[in-house]
Amino acid sequence: MKQGAFDLAGLMNRRILVMLPLGFASGLPLALTSGTLQAWLTVEGVDLKTIGIFTMVGLPYTLKFLWAPVMDRVIPPWLGRRRGWMVMTQLCVAIGLVLMAATNPRIHPGWMAAYAVLVAFLAASLDIVFDAYRTETLHSHERGLGAAVWVNGYRIALLASGAGALVLADYVGWQMTYLAMAAVMLAGVCIVLISPDPTFAAEAPKNMREAVGAPLVEFFGRPHAFGLLAVIILYKLGDAFASALQTAFLIGGLGFSATDVGAVKGLGVFATLLGAFIGGLLMTRSGLVRSLLIFGAFQAVSNLGFVALAVVGKNTSVLTAAVVIENVTGGMGTAAFVALVMSLCDPRYTATQFALLSSLEALGRVFAGRPSADVVTLVGWTQFFVLTVVVALPGLWAVWRVRRSIETEQKAVANSSAMEPAASPIFK
Repeated sequence: MKQGAFDLAGLMNRRILVMLPLGFASGLPLALTSGTLQAWLTVEGVDLKTIGIFTMVGLPYTLKFLWAPVMDRVIPPWLGRRRGWMVMTQLCVAIGLVLMAATNPRIHPGWMAAYAVLVAFLAASLDIVFDAYRTETLHSHERGLGAAVWVNGYRIALLASGAGALVLADYVGWQMTYLAMAAVMLAGVCIVLISPDPTFAAEAPKNMREAVGAPLVEFFGRPHAFGLLAVIILYKLGDAFASALQTAFLIGGLGFSATDVGAVKGLGVFATLLGAFIGGLLMTRSGLVRSLLIFGAFQAVSNLGFVALAVVGKNTSVLTAAVVIENVTGGMGTAAFVALVMSLCDPRYTATQFALLSSLEALGRVFAGRPSADVVTLVGWTQFFVLTVVVALPGLWAVWRVRRSIETEQKAVANSSAMEPAASPIFK
């Protein structure tokens, strides 16, 4: 197939088609340990500061790079290194969701937090091995289409476990909702069992020193490494603060029902996809650095929509407009951010370096909850959302400061990819 051509027949390729349900399995647990759990806690009458602490449940997503080398080094006794880990972690996620379903967060908030952290740890581990499997299964000319199919599955999962779960909970209750999500996760194991083996069976690292050391030495050996890490951590920080207690604001602060919030969040998922598509198109003309700056400014200003909502109160039209605008601009920012992360990964160490960078990006999302609750208590919702715009500014400044380094990294990775050998000796 000619480079740049789009092969419609590839849609019937088993390697690509399996990416949709696997992407779904990857995305399903995220909302169940964050936004959806936050809604459950709010409905049960858990106080705002405790809910803020619960936002730290996602900490394993920020630390998954610590044990990613273990999943590279250790080979399960069944289904090989990738599919074996996929089956084991997915089964354990389903069990963890059952434990959450059996726990009342108002009576036993400590146990609920422990089970939620367990699910987040297992889900982060599942992401690690999914990323490796996707990289090793898709041929180089299939990766663009395969990644798009994967993202669609992931976004559908966020819709199901976010908006879908909120609506379902209004009818069958939170316990049954989480049991239903566990059943869906369990059914996903069947997809792993029928998934093809990785196309490229890379040799496992000979020891943990090799698995851990080489990717880190390469990245941190770059003279501009810490400036690039600052961009990774700060770029989405304003969004992280704005979304940390968003569900609590809408349900507890303004009095919207879980169904109202679920419906508008479902619309937000499609708005995010639209924003990412628009961002991707604009990036072909604007370039990476300019896109990061423009889209970052858009996603910062979009938080003012929630300022307007806090001022006018419970208003469905303003709510819809605020969520749609925030998600369109957030999708644009995400498109640029993902392109940035890809440009920073050395092709030899993509899995470990991607885990490291994505973990650092998640720091803001995890740690924003408690300080957000404190700020809301101190100044109120209106002033809080104004401050989220201010919080976004250091990320834009960091991009500007290292703009030349970003351009250099982008060119280096492009040249390295173009020189990819036809048959690497580490592949069987």
